[in-house]
Amino acid sequence: MSERFGTEDIYQINCECSICSYRHFLKTVFLSDMAATLCAKLLPKQGWLPLTQSVRHGSKAVTRHKKPMHILKQKLLAVTQYIPPTRVVPPGAYPLDTNKGPIKESDLVLLMKKDLKNVFQDCKMVAVVQNNASSAEDMMILKHRLHKHNITVKFFPNQVIRSFLLESVYSNMAPLFIGPTVLFVCKEAKAKEMLSTLRSSPQMTLLGACIDNTLLSAQGVVSYSKLPSVSVVRGELVSGLTMLTSRTAAMLQRHPAHLSALLQQYVKQQSAEEAPKAEEAT
Repeated sequence: MSERFGTEDIYQINCECSICSYRHFLKTVFLSDMAATLCAKLLPKQGWLPLTQSVRHGSKAVTRHKKPMHILKQKLLAVTQYIPPTRVVPPGAYPLDTNKGPIKESDLVLLMKKDLKNVFQDCKMVAVVQNNASSAEDMMILKHRLHKHNITVKFFPNQVIRSFLLESVYSNMAPLFIGPTVLFVCKEAKAKEMLSTLRSSPQMTLLGACIDNTLLSAQGVVSYSKLPSVSVVRGELVSGLTMLTSRTAAMLQRHPAHLSALLQQYVKQQSAEEAPKAEEAT
């Protein structure tokens, strides 16, 4: 037999036998696994375990580690972190603390109030103007133009002005002082000159004014500026009175006969008007 088959042939036959036996082994294992699976699904029994169990051996290594944050990013997040504002307590939520005494005002506030009192006493015109982001140069030019008409620009904190107005007869002006405001004061009521100067400064808005102890709105100030001055009104009044007296004097200086004729004509007119009334009464 060794003569008929060579060494290589014998080795090949052995390999084929081993392959066949390995295939038979795999087939047997597969069939046993299938039988165990079917028995487990179709014939469930308490306390019965399958002959073979499939165990998954996965990698236990954690590959997604949390990377540490950079120090600059941590600082940026800390700086830009949102801090919600404190909730404002609604009025009346807590009882008033009556133990606290009156708050004493500082000497600077008292000095400002005294200055404001002198302004309202000495000046006939006190106008409230809103400053809408006016630059220092524009404000200086406006002051120079107003100074030509003896109009002064004064700055006071709104809190001090409202505190002063609420204690005075000018309390109705308090709502005008909201936001950045300035005062235009003058010892004379020069509303026309003030409005003509404000036309060249669009960033300054007139809110209202107190002229001759009278509170006026912006439109009221415009209407007041269109009125003639006091000297013009006095001149018109004097001229009207002079004309009436001159006519009376001219009539008296005429001939007495002409005067008597006028009086007789007046008496006739009055008698003619009274005659129908007397007939209707009878």
